[in-house]
Amino acid sequence: MLFGLFLTLGVAVLSVALRSFQTSFAQKAGAIGILVSTFLAVYFVSGSWGFGLIAALTWLFLPWLEILTRIRALRLPKEKALRPKSPPSAEVFPTLEDITREIQNEGFAHINDAGWDWEDYRQFFRLFYKEEDRAQATICLNEQNDLSFYYLRISSRANDGIIWTTWNYPLSYGLKLTPQFRINRQRPDQSFWQLYQSHREFLRLNQVETSVIDPMDEDRIQVEVENDLRDQIAHNIKKGVLKSTADGEVKYSWRGMVYLWCQFLLDLVRL
Repeated sequence: MLFGLFLTLGVAVLSVALRSFQTSFAQKAGAIGILVSTFLAVYFVSGSWGFGLIAALTWLFLPWLEILTRIRALRLPKEKALRPKSPPSAEVFPTLEDITREIQNEGFAHINDAGWDWEDYRQFFRLFYKEEDRAQATICLNEQNDLSFYYLRISSRANDGIIWTTWNYPLSYGLKLTPQFRINRQRPDQSFWQLYQSHREFLRLNQVETSVIDPMDEDRIQVEVENDLRDQIAHNIKKGVLKSTADGEVKYSWRGMVYLWCQFLLDLVRL
C-alpha cells in the first residue's frame, strides 16, 4: 500500500513539475503523467485495472464541461470589421511593448493597431510589415471573460492566393483554416527571432521566392486581415463546424463541438 502511495505521489509531483516548463514536450508529458497518476491512484485504492482506466480517461472528457457551457452559448458575428483600437493596458498585456521592440529590431515597421469587440469577446491586432521581404507580422491578443492569451503570426501572401503562415498559436485551433493557408506551427515559447528564421526556412523549403509574394501597404494589410476572418467564418459554415442563427450571428454546431474536442485530443498527443 505504501509503495502504491509513494509511486502515485512521485508520478503526480513529476507531472506537475513538467507542466511548469514552457516547452511543448514537457507540458504534454506532464499532461500524460497526470493521466497515469490518476490511473495509479484509483488502481491502488480499488484494485481494479478497469476502474483505474476509466478514472484516467475521465480527464479526456473534461473539455466537454466548457464546450457544453461556454462554447455552446458563444455567438459571433458573420462579419468582423476591424476598427482602430487602443492597445490593452499593461495589466492585461504586460509584454506588448517588449514584443513590439523585438519585432521592430528585425526590420518590421509598425503599421497600426486594430481589433474588434463583440459582447464579452475581444481581439486586438498590432500589425507590422517588412517591405524588403514583403512579410506581414502580427501580435494577436484574444480575450473572453477572464481568459486571455496572445500569439505571434508571420504571413507571406503569394500571388497565387496561397498564404504562407508561421505562428505559435498556443492552443488547439477552434476553427478550420481555409484551404489557401499553409501553416508552419511553432512552439509558443519561441521568440519572434526564432519564428522569423523558421518562416524564412519554411518559404525556402517550399521554393517561395520574394518575387512571387504580393507587396502590401497599410490599407491592404487591414483589408486582407478582414477578408481572412470573413472567409474563415464562411468556410466553417460550409464545413458544418459553425451554423447561422436566426438573428444573423453564428454559433458552433454539434459537429463543431465534436471537432473542438478532437482538436483537444490531437493537441494532447502531438509531442
